Amino acid sequence: MMASSSSLSNLLRQISILFLVYPLTLCNTASSNQTPLVFSLKIQKLPQSSSDKLSFRHNVTLTVSLSVGSPSQNISMVLDTGSELSWLHCKKSPNLGSVFNPVSSSSYAPVPCSSNICRTRTRDLPIPASCDPKTHLCHVAVSYADATSIEGNLAHETFVIGSSTRPGTIFGCMDSGLSSDSEEDAKTTGLMGMNRGALSFVNQLGFSKFSYCISGSDSSGILLLGDSSFSWLGPIQYTPLVLETTPLPYFDRVAYTVQLEGIRVGTKLLSLPKSVFVPDHTGAGQTMVDSGTQFTFLMGPVYTALKTEFIAQTKSVLKVVDDPNFVFQGTMDLCYRVGSLTRPNFRGLPVVSLMFRGAEMSVSGEKLLYRVNGAGSEGKDQVYCFTFGNSDLLGIEAFVIGHHHQQNVWMEFDLAKSRVGFGADVRCDQASQRLGLRD
Repeated sequence: MMASSSSLSNLLRQISILFLVYPLTLCNTASSNQTPLVFSLKIQKLPQSSSDKLSFRHNVTLTVSLSVGSPSQNISMVLDTGSELSWLHCKKSPNLGSVFNPVSSSSYAPVPCSSNICRTRTRDLPIPASCDPKTHLCHVAVSYADATSIEGNLAHETFVIGSSTRPGTIFGCMDSGLSSDSEEDAKTTGLMGMNRGALSFVNQLGFSKFSYCISGSDSSGILLLGDSSFSWLGPIQYTPLVLETTPLPYFDRVAYTVQLEGIRVGTKLLSLPKSVFVPDHTGAGQTMVDSGTQFTFLMGPVYTALKTEFIAQTKSVLKVVDDPNFVFQGTMDLCYRVGSLTRPNFRGLPVVSLMFRGAEMSVSGEKLLYRVNGAGSEGKDQVYCFTFGNSDLLGIEAFVIGHHHQQNVWMEFDLAKSRVGFGADVRCDQASQRLGLRD
């Protein structure tokens, strides 16, 4: 989830949350100094709304359950590769189901304005840190594309990660803000930033690599912190990160940015110049891999070309919704009507291949269409929408690869070698079984 480009909230009617359940299982296959930690992922479905007027939201968030403070307090945090600052709700309010109480913790220590942490280590945050004139504490704020915003003070605290205790972890202790989804707030205590920034959780923990694998068939999956290899995993294709040292207005320098070079629908390569995939002089047009965004969003000209070609190749098997006002989540305007008692012929759909520098991600079958629960009245056709959206409608100047298209793909984020890996055709439910993480 990116600041000002993706959100914490679950705006769809069917909302699922992937829970990382502690305690952790240790994996001893790495050669790095730190023993890798393996987490299980589980999905919880939340209540649905009934409106057919859908705004932008995320349906699925990866949520980590752990403990913080002395004595420890149980919390849950949204795992987000698109954000740097980790933060917790620290002030009770009626819409919050879980908050961290710093007053009850003897290890809690706020960061003063004079601290070097406040003056230098916050340099990568989208909104610069400031000094609270009343408390003289380091003030931080974050905002997201759905108009969610939150602010508070930077602090140190002890985080318990499995069997390991990590004192002095830096996070935002947030006491005010504006939320677009109270249901999301009721389910989590905060957010765990996992991008490449100086204050990201993965950098503070000292891990140079992490991976996750999300099942598309059931409620299982895994997250692994650290280096590891498994005989059953198979080859991983790697694409290098695009590293930009010059500050640009629309380029997130600490995101996991890769180079998208083309898109193929079936056997047909979209006729687009490579320049449309390259960031311009302002940084607009970067391609980010983001666990905090559900679907994949493409810049306007690329989205239009993909939409046109997909319609052309599926016109004999799918019926397009003829209502121009029906735009799923406000960003996805290609939807199809399917009989109330039938399902789309997923096998008959062309594969959409995202072509990166050195790697490909294939989107096929059920990952191409998403059923809009509740759309239309009982007895009428079901509605399925194309799982690629228009970045222009979302209001962002970037390509975003969301986690819906990462299902059953081993996603590896290698900070040491500055690359992202894609392990195709992985059964993430079986990966959980092999690691003994299934109930």
